Amino acid sequence: MADFTLPELGENVAAGDVLRILVKPGDVLAKDQPVLELETDKATIEVPSSIAGTVKDVRIKVGDKVKVGQVILSVEAAGGNAAAAPASAPAKTEAPAAKIAAVAAAAPVAVERPAPAVTSHAAAVEASQPDGPMAPASPSVRRLARELGIDIAQVAGSGEDGRISIDDVKAHTKRIVTSGGGAASGATALPHAEPLPDFTRWGAVDRQELRGIRRKTAEHLTAAWLTIPHVTQHDYADLTSLESVRKKYQKQVAAAGGALTVTAVAVKIVAAALKVFPQFNASIDLANNAIIYKKYVNIGVAVDTDRGLLVPVIRDADTKNLTQISVELMQLSEKARTKKITLEEMQGGCFSISNLGGLGGGLFTPIVNAPEVAILGIARGKFQPVYDTETKEFSARQLLPLSLSYDHRVIDGADGVRFLRWVVEAFEQPFAMSLY
Repeated sequence: MADFTLPELGENVAAGDVLRILVKPGDVLAKDQPVLELETDKATIEVPSSIAGTVKDVRIKVGDKVKVGQVILSVEAAGGNAAAAPASAPAKTEAPAAKIAAVAAAAPVAVERPAPAVTSHAAAVEASQPDGPMAPASPSVRRLARELGIDIAQVAGSGEDGRISIDDVKAHTKRIVTSGGGAASGATALPHAEPLPDFTRWGAVDRQELRGIRRKTAEHLTAAWLTIPHVTQHDYADLTSLESVRKKYQKQVAAAGGALTVTAVAVKIVAAALKVFPQFNASIDLANNAIIYKKYVNIGVAVDTDRGLLVPVIRDADTKNLTQISVELMQLSEKARTKKITLEEMQGGCFSISNLGGLGGGLFTPIVNAPEVAILGIARGKFQPVYDTETKEFSARQLLPLSLSYDHRVIDGADGVRFLRWVVEAFEQPFAMSLY
């Protein structure tokens, strides 16, 4: 007999939730045959077997959380080989449900109420030590600590007799985050304002576990919102001239296997802009008092799928022409929608673009995808009357709403305006793109 264990799933992926089991006892198993569908924090993966033989026992069930190295199957190996074959890497990934959504930071409430039920790891720590001295802090300060997942007993108070203030809790949280300790020491729960009511009092509900992609997305965006001082700059680009050029060449690009879309043009423009404004192609390392400037240009593009929003990455976008970018974007988008996108194809981004124009709406505030320091949001373009100061007349122009969010620790407001104006002018002067 041989045991098949869960193989390495990818960088920083140690476990996953079992969505489907693709074999049963008695099945004849071929090497590289998918045996398990697993949802990790990053993607949904089909795990292939590294063993050929007959399945004797399935050691897991749907809904289990399994870890790398855990025994999945017992197999009577072909040829009577009793040694367990080494686990292989996963063959493919499929699109997870990971729509980007803003998660607002919890704010302290001035009105003091009775302490709520335990809602976080830190609150559990505090509740589990009733015999110890109570940290000197008001109920509103304690509530903020619970919301942030902070053990208030670990916070140094700056007030009289060591009394802890809201600023002390915030400073403690900042120290933990910048030192790489996560949102709180030992905490994994997301911050939330207060215990939820019993919704079943008013009708039927469907309660689903927050897990896998959705949990990781919520944690990631919460941390980004809590730790990155966001600034969002809005502007409009006049697409009237670009649209005539785009329509002229779209058949030529289509013949090459791509689609000459506004998103593809945006990738080309942003890739060029990052060469002009290197501070937008950076990551901040506060723990080591450094800013890391990348010499490569990889652009992540949000793709809407039936399972959520994925962000495949176009690598070395600055070295590719518009046709190449259009073809690659088409291919990556198709792989995302058909559940064939890999983890590697969604990693290594330097800057992200989120185009919601196909869904409608106007200007919005995208959240920076840490450790990146900026993201460009694109909304639906529409014709609007624009006054021409030379002709003294109004004319219909097709305007594209753009929203640039950036990390104010790395990027000054003036540079944010300069970057977005550069992008706007590139949209408005199609010929200028050939110069970069």
